[in-house]
Amino acid sequence: MKVIGLIGGMSWESSVEYYRFINEEVKRELGGLHSAKCLLYSVDFEEIERYQSKGDWKKAGEVLGDVALSLEKGGADFVVICTNTMHKVVDDIQSKIKIPLLHIADTTAAKIKEQGIRSVGLLGTKYTMEQDFYKSRLESSGINVIVPNDEEREIVNKIIYDELCLGVVQQASRDYYKKVIQGLIESGAEGIILGCTEIGLLIKPEDSNFPIFDTTYIHAREAVNMSLNK
Repeated sequence: MKVIGLIGGMSWESSVEYYRFINEEVKRELGGLHSAKCLLYSVDFEEIERYQSKGDWKKAGEVLGDVALSLEKGGADFVVICTNTMHKVVDDIQSKIKIPLLHIADTTAAKIKEQGIRSVGLLGTKYTMEQDFYKSRLESSGINVIVPNDEEREIVNKIIYDELCLGVVQQASRDYYKKVIQGLIESGAEGIILGCTEIGLLIKPEDSNFPIFDTTYIHAREAVNMSLNK
């Protein structure tokens, strides 16, 4: 079993889900008392969010690159960034280490293509929805990406940072997300990407009649596959 290096804490609410699901899947695969071999470095999200809001992605990349290097030195065989947004600095992180980094957009694109879907709606932070670092990765796999309108993106982002990252799950916010999802479907989306690792705390597969791609669980499942050499 390979050792998974987890860069977490962005937010810790979703990092908990990574840790839980990875261990559940290893137990399911191997049985008995088996659990995952993993190292978790949980950062202070207040620091990282400050760099995000200032647009200082270089500094954020330096911090997370140092974290990845610590995981490599600690014995990790590969690295998983437990957040969609910070894949914006994936090249800065990868440049600090010699071990592989499992990209969340690549694992998600593979799952979407498995289902023969060519057009998806994307929910996430404003950085993920508006900038190209994530969308272009999906589009390079032949997947068309549709995002909410300006006002909806602002509210979707606000709910992530002001509620979900703080562990607050409200029915009114779930209803709003469901309305946004319906709008994306009406705009031609055949499925919906939960492109922020906290959104799965709010939206479940049963909240839509169309396929829901929860990046947290897709990413975590592929980490297990990589750990078990599957």
